Amino acid sequence: MIRIAVCDDQREICEQIADIIDSDGEIEAGVDIYTDSASLLASRAQYDILFLDIDMPGKNGIEAAKEIRRTDKRVKIIYVTNYGGYAGYAFGVHAFGYLLKPVKREAICRQLKEACQYFEEEKKTLELEFEAEDGVHRVDVKDIQYFEYLNRRVTAYLNRGSFTWKGKIADCLERMEPYGFAMPHKSFVVNLYQVQSVHGREIELLSGKSLPLSQKKAREFRETLNNYLSDRIAGAR
Repeated sequence: MIRIAVCDDQREICEQIADIIDSDGEIEAGVDIYTDSASLLASRAQYDILFLDIDMPGKNGIEAAKEIRRTDKRVKIIYVTNYGGYAGYAFGVHAFGYLLKPVKREAICRQLKEACQYFEEEKKTLELEFEAEDGVHRVDVKDIQYFEYLNRRVTAYLNRGSFTWKGKIADCLERMEPYGFAMPHKSFVVNLYQVQSVHGREIELLSGKSLPLSQKKAREFRETLNNYLSDRIAGAR
């Protein structure tokens, strides 16, 4: 069973979305309703899909999503909003999709179907091999946070663990760029999937780790990240 939460300060919208989900004959789902982000966060519940209003009193949907992402990188967040200019909201929360109010049955059912398809795809792994100083490592690309160049060596930092080999960071970028990696600084290559936010000259990852963003590379990196996020949103519509 898929666990779904709907959070909107308008209860009628919550109930409308929940009714549509319940009537969808293609999925088996349990739906919880929240009318504010505080109760959603206080529940500490883990969900597969979250329909989240952006404009709410108190902590809004953007702030709530960032807090959720600190502990849950898997949940598919689908924003529900009155506004069409939403591209910037994806920054740092890896939103799966957006629905404009008033919500439509067809749009919700499409998002549910696509989310379920993504769950199946995520069960598959894209693994790469690296010849490191301590032997060969085979890792899932999504688990790589970033690479760092220091003392003529490149170190790969994963969600768990790390390994090092003698090499050039430029060669690392050339290999990893097709998989959604970019260079924010001459000594780093970062996985864009792992980026939570960018503030000034600092990049914060989903793990809480901070990396430098050089002035020379700032504009190009931001454009690359924005394109990456926009492509993810377009692919989820």
